[in-house]
Amino acid sequence: MVFRARRFVTWLFNPLFRLLLRHIVVDDPWRPVTSLFITPERFGPGSFRMFPWYFEGESRVQVRSVNDVCHWLTRCQYLSDEKLFNESDFWQHPLTFEHLRKGDCEDHALWAWRKLVELGYPAELFVGQWFEAGGDEDALHAWVVFVQNEQQFLLEPVIKHHSRMVRPLDDARADYAPHFSVDSTFTMRSHEGYLLYLKDREAHRRQRAA
Repeated sequence: MVFRARRFVTWLFNPLFRLLLRHIVVDDPWRPVTSLFITPERFGPGSFRMFPWYFEGESRVQVRSVNDVCHWLTRCQYLSDEKLFNESDFWQHPLTFEHLRKGDCEDHALWAWRKLVELGYPAELFVGQWFEAGGDEDALHAWVVFVQNEQQFLLEPVIKHHSRMVRPLDDARADYAPHFSVDSTFTMRSHEGYLLYLKDREAHRRQRAA
């Protein structure tokens, strides 16, 4: 009965939401929208653990700097979940990733996020769109933003060139549209980039229906 009621409410408000969505103006995809009603599942199909779980256990990789984090990641192999686990989306624990040294973007990003937090940096894990990646517009990507010397930097964990992995956020922000993020206190947020994504999907739906 509860499931049916939820489906009915979703069906009832869906046309209203679509109407409101057309009139929402997105000024900055990076701007946080809300931290309410955000769950790990919003980050991707393979994200069903609470985020403190990714910090459990003792890491065997010792790092002393951001450069050490980047250097270790350059020696890991990017491999899709379909090839590695025969699943469409699977989020590895960072200690598993340390053992396999293989994984996709969120596996790289989760490990980098954990190590930066362990080093004492304010760091956030993001999922959303990376426009430079090309390919499927609906495909999600994961990356990390951290603060060093009062300046924000973006760490792109799947780039295998050490010198290109870290950029000032002001230089990198146009290449990304965040949907959701989680910080080092495990506070989750949605961003205007997700509204932009929904607006684009609604526009495409109207075009197909015309």
